[in-house]
Amino acid sequence: MMPQSSIKSSDAQLFQTLNGLQHLSEARRFKAWLLDQFGVVHDGKQPYPGAISTLKKLASNGARIVIISNSSRRASTTMEKMKSLGFDPSLFVGAITSGELTHQYLQRRDDDWFASLGRSCIHMTWSDRGAISLEGLDLQIVENVEEADFVLAHGTEALGQSSGAACPMSLEELEKILERCAAKRIPMVVANPDFVTVEARALRVMPGTLAAKYEKLGGEVKWMGKPDKVKLSSIILFFFSLFIWFLYLYSRPSLFSKLQM
Repeated sequence: MMPQSSIKSSDAQLFQTLNGLQHLSEARRFKAWLLDQFGVVHDGKQPYPGAISTLKKLASNGARIVIISNSSRRASTTMEKMKSLGFDPSLFVGAITSGELTHQYLQRRDDDWFASLGRSCIHMTWSDRGAISLEGLDLQIVENVEEADFVLAHGTEALGQSSGAACPMSLEELEKILERCAAKRIPMVVANPDFVTVEARALRVMPGTLAAKYEKLGGEVKWMGKPDKVKLSSIILFFFSLFIWFLYLYSRPSLFSKLQM
């Protein structure tokens, strides 16, 4: 006996099976394309087969492509990464990363939660992958938990030092520090909510793993990145700004024609 489908015939029209992106691209039905990077267009070390040519085809059909990533690095660094992997930066309108959002929220502090944070932080960052700079944030990196106002998790490989250097540490060593932070009841900001990411043929532990551990310890965590509403609202604002920009260009034909040349 065949199992009965729970989908009504009227609802079935809402779904469409696709064999690839070519039909969507040529139909030009969707102007905005939001693409993740790791595990979607590259594996952290090289592009996936056909990824570059596919994005070129999308762009030639009028697609506005934006990289949406939970990378703890800033948007400009992400675009440099894409370029180093062979992607033409002109294919993209830009990038929105959780690392960029974290930087902006810590810098502006116009959100009540961020405004309440102090200036001293325990900084968990990267070592082999390259430490993340906190330049421009007016933060003091401390190594003593008793001096810290909050925890900032950019990576899972090292502990940031006041000198600007990063001291390599194991995940277990960082978790021991989190136990002391939780006992002090200071909040955490996690700049990458993913638990793992793909890197070539391996999986690498991401800051989301530390954040989950911190919540289990009773700590308060501010998750920065998709699908959190902070990331989604930033995406909406990004495209609203882009829409306004295009309205401006179309209202000035002479300027638009110059840009087309």
